[in-house]
Amino acid sequence: MGSKPPVQDDSDVDLTVSKPKRWAAGIPSLTESMPQAVSAMGPERSLKTLLALNQKDGFDCMSCAWPDPPERKTAEFCENGAKAVTWEAGLLTVPREFWEANSVSSMRERTEYWLGQQGRLVDPVYKPAGSDHYQPVSWDNAFRIVARELHALESPDEAVFYTSGRTSNETAFQYQLFARAFGTNNLPDCSNMCHESTGLAMGETIGVGKCAISYEDFAKSDLIIIMGQNPGTCHPRMLTALEEAKMAGAEIVAINPLPEAGLINFRNPQRPRGLVGKGTDLANQFLQIRLAGDMALMQAVAKRVFRAEAAAPGAVLDHAFLEEHCQGLEEYRAHIEQVDDQAVMAATGLRTAEIDELAARYLKADKVIVTWAMGLTQHKKAVPTIKEIINLLLLRGNIGKPGAGPSPIRGHSNVQGDRTMGIWEQMPPAFLDALGKEFNFDPPRANGADAVQSIRDMRDGKLKVFVAMGGNLVGAISDTAVAEAALQKTTLSVQISTKLNRSHAFTGEQALILPTMGRTEIDRQASGEQFVTVEDTVCAVHASYGKVEPVGDNLLSEMAIVSRLARAVLGNDHPIDWAGFEANYDTIREHIGHVCKGCEDYNAKVRRPGGFVLPHPPRDSRTFPTPSGKAMFTVSELETVQVPEGRLLLQTVRAHDQFNTTTYSLNDRYRGIKKGRHVLFVNPSDLAELGIADGSYVDVHSEAPDGVDRVLPQQRIVGYPTARGCVAAYFPEANVLVSLDETAEGSNTPVSKSVVVRLEKAAAPAYATAH
Repeated sequence: MGSKPPVQDDSDVDLTVSKPKRWAAGIPSLTESMPQAVSAMGPERSLKTLLALNQKDGFDCMSCAWPDPPERKTAEFCENGAKAVTWEAGLLTVPREFWEANSVSSMRERTEYWLGQQGRLVDPVYKPAGSDHYQPVSWDNAFRIVARELHALESPDEAVFYTSGRTSNETAFQYQLFARAFGTNNLPDCSNMCHESTGLAMGETIGVGKCAISYEDFAKSDLIIIMGQNPGTCHPRMLTALEEAKMAGAEIVAINPLPEAGLINFRNPQRPRGLVGKGTDLANQFLQIRLAGDMALMQAVAKRVFRAEAAAPGAVLDHAFLEEHCQGLEEYRAHIEQVDDQAVMAATGLRTAEIDELAARYLKADKVIVTWAMGLTQHKKAVPTIKEIINLLLLRGNIGKPGAGPSPIRGHSNVQGDRTMGIWEQMPPAFLDALGKEFNFDPPRANGADAVQSIRDMRDGKLKVFVAMGGNLVGAISDTAVAEAALQKTTLSVQISTKLNRSHAFTGEQALILPTMGRTEIDRQASGEQFVTVEDTVCAVHASYGKVEPVGDNLLSEMAIVSRLARAVLGNDHPIDWAGFEANYDTIREHIGHVCKGCEDYNAKVRRPGGFVLPHPPRDSRTFPTPSGKAMFTVSELETVQVPEGRLLLQTVRAHDQFNTTTYSLNDRYRGIKKGRHVLFVNPSDLAELGIADGSYVDVHSEAPDGVDRVLPQQRIVGYPTARGCVAAYFPEANVLVSLDETAEGSNTPVSKSVVVRLEKAAAPAYATAH
């Protein structure tokens, strides 16, 4: 079984492959992004947006959640941030004629890249049941259609309200309030597919599932360990913080199956040495670990820490911290001492000397940061892997002191804020109690469906109305064919969007696209110009002000859409003041201050220059809000992915010119790929063993336990210096290979970094042979 691949459009026809880069940014970061911005937005609009990006009186980047430094530079953006602004604020719009010329079924034959290139959505459109075309519809009629279908449900739990991480705090709070006032906790979001494993692991061990450091801590650290992360592509401004840390004396260790350019050398385009010099070498040590070997590595380092303590009692572990703040040390020590060294070598693919070197760096450092991203969170054992990071940090007191702590790096710009505002299918009773008290109603208490469960429930006919506040669930979720079919079994699908993506092509019997304003655009409501707020990866909350005119006169803001949707569904006489929320966003912020923990006096705090930082007890005071009141050591049995002979382990990755499922161009210059995406990165030694030639084509088959033959067809082989036994393919194209039922234990996150695959030789596609 497999999803039929879309036609290639212009992709891959002119595919070229060159050697991967060994440095990131520099002059190419300027020559790649600035001409695109001027071409799409014009000089004046480009100047207004880019100079306001991430400034204290500007708007927050819609690309990633990387925090802003206390002192901002004039150009406080990266290459991919500039591309994200260009993608959103460009002047090209989808004309009304588009919907007549392009059927829904024909849109299914188009790539994500082609769909995104059609321009901004500016008019609401509706696909009636039995029709293959969207057609323009008025806003009032659109809201009436949603109300009609929601009222027809037998239970509110037959509806699901998905949320993208680009949604502002104000919209997220109002959206979850609407869903719960309607009667359901079905509030999945993109975090279910990325950092859910992080939140669970950190919540159970230190009591808070968020980053436990500040931006300034990077420059105070002695050692920064970067795991399963590619900041040069996914959050490039992090490279500046790493450069600052390196210049202040920190050592950096990169742990990853792929040697990523941004962790080798950074040529800062805002420094002369970055433009004309050799830049800054970042990683002191690169550990090319096998996929899913990170838990074994953390246990192996911890074993060496205990050995060092045994050799010098009282001189290695932070005994005062452990005695006062931690629980479970002895059980953990007994377990770690039994870790099998040969099992560690097999799981990691590393040499003993490499692990010894990492352990020596850890033991030498007084202040250690461990930072990670989706390379760790999308494995079956993701939750225990992250718990092992916490274990290692606890041993030497590396939580709650300057320059030290766990630092998960969120990808989407406000996914963390969404959770703070209540976007979660299993919000704790304290939040629901506060919400009910504030608005005088009884919120539903049963946990709702997360993203994976929502697809299952749509597939099985249990969910009938799907509403998405942004995002591209069909593109982002695992098991593409199942996801596409599941959405098509709903009675109504609603997408609140800025641009087209493949989720607009796989619809319910009826479908609506509701176009919304972007973060770059000035938002005028009855009380005047509005601003919104977001929370970045270090728990800092700040305001975001749109700076340019909206690209269409018929656009509504996200806040206005949710407000009018709630009034249409719940009635204009509903006791919650939905109309007031739309007229003045201060109104919703007053409620946020009463309901959301740490947000007291919210309206005043977010008006401070730079905003404010939410409380984080482990970081702020070494207070751990776990049931025991202590930070918890945990014991996890080492278990690795078993890969049969002749098979490989696949991970999905982003290209450089990409953010999540959005493709800015068909290039991935750091990996040497130009004008194509249908490639498979394989170690040359593995190719030799398999008898497959570099540059040839293969069909990629996944081998999930359910026995379903999922296929990614006709991928061009690229010999690449990845870890032995591991391969990489681009997300979201390779999502077709990931079984919906293969998820991380506990978090239910798709295991997109641990897919057992076999490669079968295939004929070159027609466009390749003809070119």
